[in-house]
Amino acid sequence: MELTESIETINRQLVDLFGVDTASGQAMWRVVWAEDQFEKRLTDFYNGVELLHPEVKLLPTYSWIKGRYILEHLVGVPEVNIPELPTQKITYTLIWTFEDKNENYLPPNITACKFVINLVESAMLRHKQGLSPIKKYIDEEYCQEASLVAKAKRLNKICEELYGEDASFHDNLLDGSGVVLSDKRRN
Repeated sequence: MELTESIETINRQLVDLFGVDTASGQAMWRVVWAEDQFEKRLTDFYNGVELLHPEVKLLPTYSWIKGRYILEHLVGVPEVNIPELPTQKITYTLIWTFEDKNENYLPPNITACKFVINLVESAMLRHKQGLSPIKKYIDEEYCQEASLVAKAKRLNKICEELYGEDASFHDNLLDGSGVVLSDKRRN
């Protein structure tokens, strides 16, 4: 699948919507190609060889992700990870890989980014408030749409963007032929 909007456009919109870190000037959220991300990390191994003494080396951040865009969030390096990342006080962390449930490539888009970011930020806020991190997601744009037909079309479009051909599960849930298991029944 081809990109429907450029990565530069998506990242500019993410800055406009979610801001930058005031100390570093870095975007709080960004979309990047996973294989282009590197970090200086303390390691005992390099190129498959065990080193006599640990060294700080420039290594791929996401060596297990190939051929995918990812959504990252800028965070402070937790104290437990400071010895492992000795040259950084802040870093980007993986939040979402743009792929479907079968691990097929999906092109990034701002709708998916906003959806994921709003869920993450809502969960973080609820956690700070001592509440359960899970709450029904409410998209402000969706609530402003007048007709049920418009809402259904928009939801179908989002499902298609996120899940491609597998978006039929949504129709099954709407017409009653789909089944949802509660956490108590999943085992």
